[in-house]
Amino acid sequence: MRGNVIEIVMGAVVIIVAALFLVFAYQTSQLRSVTGYQVTADFARVDGIRQGSDVRISGIKIGSVVAEELDPKTFLANVRMSIDPSVKLPDDTVAEIISAGLLGDKYMSLVPGGSDKVIPPGGKITYTQSSVSLENLIGQMMFSAPGPKKEEGAGEAPKPGGAAPTGSR
Repeated sequence: MRGNVIEIVMGAVVIIVAALFLVFAYQTSQLRSVTGYQVTADFARVDGIRQGSDVRISGIKIGSVVAEELDPKTFLANVRMSIDPSVKLPDDTVAEIISAGLLGDKYMSLVPGGSDKVIPPGGKITYTQSSVSLENLIGQMMFSAPGPKKEEGAGEAPKPGGAAPTGSR
């Protein structure tokens, strides 16, 4: 009977430690969505971006993706982002979809321009760069035509076993 009590107490301690670890991990990670003003941007492709993806400037999280929807008129992907109110984006800001690594997750990278005008809440980022598909790049490399072959004869020495140049005897 005494062994069961010790096992129950040890199990409770393990569960409490695991819960504390999860709380600590959540508080130190940047998984929470950023509340602030919203801006939108249109992209031809948004592969890898989803609701909750990070929005970063210079690698620092300043927002998160709130929603994605297809514009039925232009067939472009419209991405809505929530940006920290302390960050004022110039109206010539560029929005890019960047990969965190070769096989890593993708995030929205904003590159601020030099304009004095700022994007108002509910405004639109007009300059965008869609995500690059790794599969398309590999396919293009594999199935692209090989480069031109070097022609024989022009300025080269004759190959061994080949015909000797004709000359006077």
